[in-house]
Amino acid sequence: MLFGPNRAPVGADSISARMAARVFREIIGQYPAAQCRYFVVMPNHFHALVEIERARADMESAPTIISIVQAFKRYSTVEYIRLVKRGQAAPFDKHLWQRPFHDHVIRNETDYRMIAEYIQSNPRLWHKDCFYEEPSHEP
Repeated sequence: MLFGPNRAPVGADSISARMAARVFREIIGQYPAAQCRYFVVMPNHFHALVEIERARADMESAPTIISIVQAFKRYSTVEYIRLVKRGQAAPFDKHLWQRPFHDHVIRNETDYRMIAEYIQSNPRLWHKDCFYEEPSHEP
């Protein structure tokens, strides 16, 4: 599910994708120094373009990407377990999220535009993912 500047959803839409999007918005909302212009919830992964404003006076209170990702993984896992217990999501084995994550420091406007375009185009390219499965047409 892609959320851009207009917050219109695109892509994978399920109760778990909506939950992950809600949790991510809540996590970002807890940090006044952080903002996210684009993020996408895919069936098997997540992308976000997170900006952290670091004022020199309060470097200690600014979040890190690690703290944002850890909070997102922790709270979305708790919420997902609730969905599983209510029969609204499939059970998972051991971990909902993989332990490591990939990050990239954006150094200039060209890099920013390239990453934003990648995030926005990801739902359209899902059919090329090695984990893609043709949707079931059964009722």
